[in-house]
Amino acid sequence: MAKELWVEKYRPDSVSSYVFKDESQRKQVQNWIDDGGIPHLLFSGSPGTGKTTLARVLMAELEVEKGDILYINASRDNGVEMIRKKITAFSETMPWGDFKVVLLDEADHISPEGQAALRGVMEQYHASVRFILTCNYPNRIIPALHSRCQGFHIDQLDHTEFTARIAEILITEGVEFDLETLDSIVRANYPDMRKSINTVQMSIVDNVLVKAEDEGASAEWRMGMVDLFKAGDLTKARKYIIAHARADEYEDIYTWLYRNLDIYTSNDDQYDECVLAIRNGLVKHTQVADVEINLSATMVEIARAIR
Repeated sequence: MAKELWVEKYRPDSVSSYVFKDESQRKQVQNWIDDGGIPHLLFSGSPGTGKTTLARVLMAELEVEKGDILYINASRDNGVEMIRKKITAFSETMPWGDFKVVLLDEADHISPEGQAALRGVMEQYHASVRFILTCNYPNRIIPALHSRCQGFHIDQLDHTEFTARIAEILITEGVEFDLETLDSIVRANYPDMRKSINTVQMSIVDNVLVKAEDEGASAEWRMGMVDLFKAGDLTKARKYIIAHARADEYEDIYTWLYRNLDIYTSNDDQYDECVLAIRNGLVKHTQVADVEINLSATMVEIARAIR
């Protein structure tokens, strides 16, 4: 039997086990459950922060029939034809229960034409169908859909709480670990809880959490990058990143540099200079002919800022 995936084993399945950013959000969700229904919803937030999980929790708590749920990953299926063929066909039949639910995961990948078509479907079948849209970038959702959905932003967990939740899983599984190794894994993947849990599970040898030695995979070279930044060797870190990261991962690296300013800056002036360098590098990222040179130059500016 295949080893059970921890990301599924420890996925929250009820409101009581789901971690909200504050009590007001918990109360809002509980009110929907108490009322026995939901409005059209737009869940936004970073990858791995629990948007789809919350949608599934809601459907489970509301006891929506399985036959009344349509799940679509819009990163793969995102055109007008998907709206016409799948969603319209699903929506035009009567629900088994009180209402149907269309869960559109990664809805920010739906084309503008597809989103415009979706608006019409939402209006036409509003009496019997509820739509839950999840997205990483709400600015890519057209205003007409924003106005028809109640927005709900899923904030990332506090870094300390995030680390504590990963540690809790390791303790529950009886895995030995040291805080330095755990911190490197968390910093490489934060705020993506899903990715962090998967990385931790794949980094266990003889029931001990270890740092992966194979630097081919993204999660593995990122841990090497974290260690170099912790050591304050930004020159080696720059060369290491350029040697191991793919060009399509560069944009995420700018975000990582921003989220981890605390490990390589020591005062407010350094912090501010590095923020400016990261901002300038990210702006130029989509404009330059060679993104590798641009990232390398950004890291040179950061190294100079912290001298």
